[in-house]
Amino acid sequence: MPDPSTPITRRRLLGHATESFASLALAALLAREARAEAAAGRGPGGLRPHHAPRAKSVICLYMEGGPSQLDTFDHKPRLAQDHGKPIPFRTPNTVFNIGRKILRSPFEFRRHGESGGWVSEIFPHVARCVDKLTVLHGLHHGVSNHSSACYMTHTGHAMVGKPSMGSWLTYGLGSECRDLPGFVVLDCGQGPSGGPPTWGSGFLPVAYQGTIFTSRKEPLDYIRPLETSARIRARKIATLQELQNDSIDRFEAHRLVTAQVESYEHAFRMQSAVPDLLDISGETAATRRLYGLDDAGSELFGSRCLLARRLVERGVRFVEVLSPKVKADRWDQHSNLEEGHRRNAALTDRGVAGLITDLDARGLLDETIVLWGGEFGRTPNAQGKNGRDHNPYGYTVWVAGGGFRPGIRHGKTDDFGYFAVDDKVHLHDLHATILHQLGLDHTRLTYRFSGRDFRLTDVHGEVIRPILL
Repeated sequence: MPDPSTPITRRRLLGHATESFASLALAALLAREARAEAAAGRGPGGLRPHHAPRAKSVICLYMEGGPSQLDTFDHKPRLAQDHGKPIPFRTPNTVFNIGRKILRSPFEFRRHGESGGWVSEIFPHVARCVDKLTVLHGLHHGVSNHSSACYMTHTGHAMVGKPSMGSWLTYGLGSECRDLPGFVVLDCGQGPSGGPPTWGSGFLPVAYQGTIFTSRKEPLDYIRPLETSARIRARKIATLQELQNDSIDRFEAHRLVTAQVESYEHAFRMQSAVPDLLDISGETAATRRLYGLDDAGSELFGSRCLLARRLVERGVRFVEVLSPKVKADRWDQHSNLEEGHRRNAALTDRGVAGLITDLDARGLLDETIVLWGGEFGRTPNAQGKNGRDHNPYGYTVWVAGGGFRPGIRHGKTDDFGYFAVDDKVHLHDLHATILHQLGLDHTRLTYRFSGRDFRLTDVHGEVIRPILL
């Protein structure tokens, strides 16, 4: 440390300022170390997998707003029988002042596949994949407002500031991809209610936060080089390296100066890797149709699902695909339930089914976990005449691939679909199970912060072993 009694000259001031700016690039250095350690079988947190993993990566299809389990995958005939009658038990307060009258689903349900899984008519393409799905009907937690439930779903905590699951995974396992971020978020024109902290690294080093690809036609056009010549870009990096070598003797934090160079080198590699990632000219016409790229409504979300497959092919550890922006308010239908859910499903159905089918055909589904769901479900009693309120007490998500037992339904809600009653699964249990499938013991993946060891599952969570192969 410099002697505090020594006057600060202009030269020293500029030197220390340079060190401070260089510290901003430390994330890039850590990211590269993460990739190197992953190649050696160890994550940047100093961990090797605690046991043999069944999966290598996760694709999270986040349905922002809270899709209704009662109108998608949790068929409840009792709602039609008792439509308009008062719900026969006391219900908790959630967000809005709702009525007590039961609201039937406006959609028809049918059984599909050899497993006979119930699927709403709004998902005709996903219905064909039902034998590959592991449907969890008894998921629950206790958070009923969007932003807090969004944080709970992603970080295991209802308050902002904790690391996202994708950050925990890249911290624990690193990434197999040197030229792309280990945690990528694919935007479809509408951010989640929790905003950027949804994919933030919290108290983990910033290297492990998600990198968002925007909804523009070329999702990473913001890293396009200003220089048109590769020779000029190479000279820029060489000049930075010369400055780094010259600075080592003069700057105490020369490792941070090195990080500045590393960040430019990483950006340079991304400038080469991203155009290849986005170039789908090598994809067959059949593949593009599979993802719905031939339809204006399905194209945006379908293209993001296709990019998700291409990302995990390249070794990216965690990919999240956000819901597309629609005229209806996400999946959050406090009114106009039929129109809103039908529209949201129409824009995502082909992309979701295409992703599962394509991963399976390429032999990637066994090593990739696909997770579909929102931050909570909806109530069986009506809000107004044709809407549903928030319900975190019993809702549905599903997973596919990654060593989960396909074609089964686990857990159950009551006859009205309000509360989880059998084989209940807390959100912490789901997080623990996903980590388990990637070779990590959730009780041992910790980070020391503010005097205690934190983890994704807080002090809770049990692996849901009946749903595993």
